[in-house]
Amino acid sequence: MTTPGRDVLRDADHPIEAARALLGATLTVGAVRARIVEVEAYGGDLQGPWPDPASHSFRGRTPRNAVMFGDAGHLYVYRSYGMHYCANVSYGPDGVAGGVLLRAAEIIDGHELVASRRPGISRHSDAARGPGNLGSALGLTLDDNGVDLFGTHPDTRLGLGEPTPYRSGPRVGIAVAADRPWRLWIPGSAAVSAYRRSPRAPAVTERWDDRVRD
Repeated sequence: MTTPGRDVLRDADHPIEAARALLGATLTVGAVRARIVEVEAYGGDLQGPWPDPASHSFRGRTPRNAVMFGDAGHLYVYRSYGMHYCANVSYGPDGVAGGVLLRAAEIIDGHELVASRRPGISRHSDAARGPGNLGSALGLTLDDNGVDLFGTHPDTRLGLGEPTPYRSGPRVGIAVAADRPWRLWIPGSAAVSAYRRSPRAPAVTERWDDRVRD
């Protein structure tokens, strides 16, 4: 199915372009609506245009990562550390692997439902701060893996917004390709998560420029 939002993600000529398109997007899952304020881009396998050893798709297509190799605009949901569900959005043409991890969001609607899913949270900005917390706030499970965000699914929809100023820096918690500045966030949002470098990653060899960009 062709839609303007899907076309933007399908035609992205670099992972950063796909990540930028998703910053400020609105994701609705059931009664919860959230604005995406932090994302992390991931490439694909060695045969694709964006080889990325940190990506789930780097070693090739499997039943688990098949959504990343499919058409743009689908949810790739996986379980992290056996307890959290993390959500990605596929991008690029069908057959080329790529995914953008949704790292943090601001809850717009459904605050009471989110509070029931995230008990003990005292600040609204913490409800979907971090990819596992975002998945919990939205109520995502593996049943949502493969959902078409621009299709006819009655409960799950994605709306891309206007381009927004952003900052970029290294990705969080990965041991390989750790210094690629493929993490993007909206400056000033309290929902953006803190940067934590993996202890298994090599020492930092250069200083990243994280000035605000349009």
